[in-house]
Amino acid sequence: MSTNSNTIRRTPPGILLIRNIRGKDWSLKSYRYIILLLTFIAYATYHASRKPSSIVKSVLYPESMKSSDPPWPVGNVFIEEEFSGFGTNGVNNKGWYPFNGTDGTSKLGEIDVAFLACYSSGMYVAGHLGDTLDLRLFLTIGMIGSGIFVGLFGMGYYWNIHEFWFYLFMQMVAGLFQATGWPSVVAVIGNWFGKRKRGLIMGIWNAHTSVGNISGSLLAAAVLDYGWGWSFIVPGALIASAGVLVYLFLPAYPEDIGFSGANASSSEEEDRIQKASEQKGSAVNVEKSSDLKAGSGSRKGIGIFEACSIPGVIPFALCLFFSKLVAYTFLYWLPFYLSQTEIGGEYMSVKSAGNLSTLFDVGGIVGGVLAGYISDKLIARATTAATFMFAAIPSMILYRLYGNISRATNILLMMIAGLFVNGPYALITTAVSADLGTHSSLRGDSRALATVTAIIDGTGSVGAALGPLITGFLSSKGWDTVFMMLNAGALIASLLLSHLVIAEFRERTSKPLPPSHGQQNHEATGSQPLLGNQR
Repeated sequence: MSTNSNTIRRTPPGILLIRNIRGKDWSLKSYRYIILLLTFIAYATYHASRKPSSIVKSVLYPESMKSSDPPWPVGNVFIEEEFSGFGTNGVNNKGWYPFNGTDGTSKLGEIDVAFLACYSSGMYVAGHLGDTLDLRLFLTIGMIGSGIFVGLFGMGYYWNIHEFWFYLFMQMVAGLFQATGWPSVVAVIGNWFGKRKRGLIMGIWNAHTSVGNISGSLLAAAVLDYGWGWSFIVPGALIASAGVLVYLFLPAYPEDIGFSGANASSSEEEDRIQKASEQKGSAVNVEKSSDLKAGSGSRKGIGIFEACSIPGVIPFALCLFFSKLVAYTFLYWLPFYLSQTEIGGEYMSVKSAGNLSTLFDVGGIVGGVLAGYISDKLIARATTAATFMFAAIPSMILYRLYGNISRATNILLMMIAGLFVNGPYALITTAVSADLGTHSSLRGDSRALATVTAIIDGTGSVGAALGPLITGFLSSKGWDTVFMMLNAGALIASLLLSHLVIAEFRERTSKPLPPSHGQQNHEATGSQPLLGNQR
């Protein structure tokens, strides 16, 4: 590319270097694989850098764990049950002031709530900035900033800091930087992949959440013996390094490297571009295309209120509020529930409970892929999400009633519950957000991918913070009360989409088309009935 073209499209320097070395460009298909890999790594490191706080709680407040177990797969993955205050370990470990007092668990909880509050509130601002600024640079700054403040939290160990405000402030600022991640990576994926297979692709891609959680737990636990500060410094360095990788190689838009946008092209045009790029190979030939739009440098964003007016944004945001309330309650409380529940006539250890709870995430991965595939086939995002949330209700009831029969029964019912609980959560935060961010009501080159994603996931994050908090109070009244809350949340989430479900049903019945013609029409336009027909 010419110097002027590079300035407009902001071609990543790493790609420029590889082009000069190879003497030719990659194909569109190859670039899409690179985008999937880079964004997967990026958000996996975001989640990995959030896990140290749960790992070191047993060191900061030693009375919170029963035993000092090695990391998964030998020991625990999730140790959120540390909040319970049960256990007798830590005789030779006095903890770390100010977290080792009688109010230690409260202080640790305050840090978590502060992080989630800054994360959810910062999401709204981050989404708008992501649509306004260069996504690659914005994501890079967010990742490096996250790494710095996560690492600074760990440096409190080596600087011998015992002031509560220091650790609270580090977590709050880290939460703000963490808010840059999800809107940005979803926006990048939405820019590169059309709607035709977006649900399936994003369902598979969304596995980065579980990969990040597990890898973050393993990494933080592996270096814990060298001092709890390393449990923060190493994941912080990891996400900062991934941020450099993003800066060097991630093109936020296809136009940044000379391809036309996935959202502006029909499927036939995408195939034509793909074949042309494979045949020509040279970057010079791709650069000379006269119909390319400007990339990151010329994008304009929209306001939060304008994004909220896009049909479907508010219902899906409110649905995700209750969906994440249910999902995150399982995430933070399932290990504790398993350790406190008699299964097959016996109580399992904390280690076994932590390992067993990971199977809920395994079911969630399957649910995310299945929900994306079904929504692509039916061209009905709202119907798929609502159906999964309705199905989650009987699955949770069955798990509560019959999960204690045996460990095998518990595993089966837990994975089924994870499938239906996490399926719509994954679908809404990925494919639905990307669909709405490229809605037909947007004019010209205006894009709202990051803003819409921020509004939807920011609202959901509020529910994610409230669910575990409410569970802490309700669990003292019995687990039946907790499951009643979860079932109520799933029911409300599904009902919030009823209007959009009716609209999708009317769209399918009011315009009967031959299968071949209907499919060609959708593939050519990349439209979704729900998202294109609402006014």
